[in-house]
Amino acid sequence: MKKNEIVNLEITDITSDGNGIGKYDGMAVFVPETAVGDLLEVKIVKVLKNYCFGIVHKVITPSADRIESDCPHFPKCGGCSFRHISYESEAKLKEKFVYDAFTRIGKIQTDFMPILSCENPDRYRNKAQYPVGISDNGNICGFYAKRSHRIMSGYDCKLLPEIFSDIAKLIINYTNHNDIPAYDEQTKKGLLRHIFIRQGYHSEELMICFVVTKRSETQFRQLCNDLTEKYSNIKSIVMNINPDNTNVILGKKTVVLYGANCISDIMCGNTVDIAPQAFYQVNTYQAEKLYQQAAEFAQLSGNELLLDLYCGAGTIGLSMADKVNKLIGVEIIPQAVENAQKNAALNKIENAEFICADAGKAAQELAKNNTKPDVIVLDPPRKGCDTNTLDAVVSMNPKKIVMISCNPATAARDCKILTENGYIVEKVRAVDLFPRTTHVECVVLISCM
Repeated sequence: MKKNEIVNLEITDITSDGNGIGKYDGMAVFVPETAVGDLLEVKIVKVLKNYCFGIVHKVITPSADRIESDCPHFPKCGGCSFRHISYESEAKLKEKFVYDAFTRIGKIQTDFMPILSCENPDRYRNKAQYPVGISDNGNICGFYAKRSHRIMSGYDCKLLPEIFSDIAKLIINYTNHNDIPAYDEQTKKGLLRHIFIRQGYHSEELMICFVVTKRSETQFRQLCNDLTEKYSNIKSIVMNINPDNTNVILGKKTVVLYGANCISDIMCGNTVDIAPQAFYQVNTYQAEKLYQQAAEFAQLSGNELLLDLYCGAGTIGLSMADKVNKLIGVEIIPQAVENAQKNAALNKIENAEFICADAGKAAQELAKNNTKPDVIVLDPPRKGCDTNTLDAVVSMNPKKIVMISCNPATAARDCKILTENGYIVEKVRAVDLFPRTTHVECVVLISCM
């Protein structure tokens, strides 16, 4: 195989990062934006010892899964990976991603339930972060091109509510007419870095956040008036100050320009306050289905002590608080713990306690104090649980563990460790919270043998 060589290839599988796989003379070839069953002419762009990468040169015979993309930004934008195939075939792929992770990485054979697919695979995101930049025609905002920080100018994204694009367009037009300079990543000069928008799925309340390099309320005062006159459901406009040379979007300080410092929504029947920095699942409707599945796995009777590790703002644990005797949540981020405590108070939930600490260390301390949770909920970050956390969980000997994971590979790894310590994986279910992307969540029921 040589670089720039063109070969005929049949795509026989798709990797969990969205690349099609075909074999040519025994060599695996990875090709993005393809579908199982495609017959293609593929141009080889990178050759390694045991495999190579290619791009589609020509579609000879398209897969039955293929559809025409309905987005002008695909595939150049880095947001979506699967707009070229039907949603039904995407859901089957994600079900297989979870199955493969558990059977190959975890060496686990269990009851793999059908995927909880998404009824509305478009316009589901309740949050947008538009990067702002400079072009020859003035300020622009849009979306980062795949694997880059180059901004593709545009407002509408098929994953976002249409009102977001209207708001972003109004803001950019205002900055161009009022000489508010966009931030330039090359020169490190300018004011407006990002337009950050959140909306409550049930409440429809809107928050707009201007991420700027320095505090500058006066330049945005009339813009706030224009926005609130046009959109009556705006409940919060804030300015977040981020002067640092960093890829992190939000800075440490936020000031209120209009209304409140947060918006509210409903999650699994509970009122939730959402601040700019607060973690909140971007697909509310699907997250509710995920949490309901976790509660079904837990089979709570009302007498249990429930330990929610990596609890964030407490939404998972609080959704089960009325079904247990006591809830203990653990989270390392202080603002998230404050949000969790506030959310408990908002909903008059009095049987919840939240601890600000590393999940592993807190779990070890609870185990030392002979705290014996009946059920533990684990919702770790993408890297999965650390050894301290898993050791402490095993030492507390809960009857059930319900794991929610955004990374099936690390979930399978962690479940394998638990099975080596007296537990059995009873059920696994894939849940699609992020249609048209490669990401898939899973929820796992783990029981003491």
